[in-house]
Amino acid sequence: MTSLNMQTLLIVVILVLILIPAIRTSIKHMKGEGDCCGGPKEKPIKKKISGPVLREVTVHIDGMHCQNCRVRIENHLNEMDGIVAKVNLNKKAAAISVYKDVDDLEIQNTIEKLGYTVVSME
Repeated sequence: MTSLNMQTLLIVVILVLILIPAIRTSIKHMKGEGDCCGGPKEKPIKKKISGPVLREVTVHIDGMHCQNCRVRIENHLNEMDGIVAKVNLNKKAAAISVYKDVDDLEIQNTIEKLGYTVVSME
């Protein structure tokens, strides 16, 4: 084997070793199993309703790609006083139980400050 062929073989082996992890990560990401948002993973905040439910709101959200996105939105909504939220990644929506006087614009602003888009609220 000539020196040129050895160098080519070595370059190909190095490229393959670099590409395999990248391809695996991409496949997990496309299946919605990987984290696309970088940074530390947030743990879900568990919150219970502490009063009678005044209304239910469904917020359709664009820009969620992974479980980390879902938990991030859910946690920020659950930090708000007067609501309990459950975010569904597959439906790209948050189901919100409102038990105090909370304005829809406040909910929308909380989501959009995180970098996501509120498509609709019903």
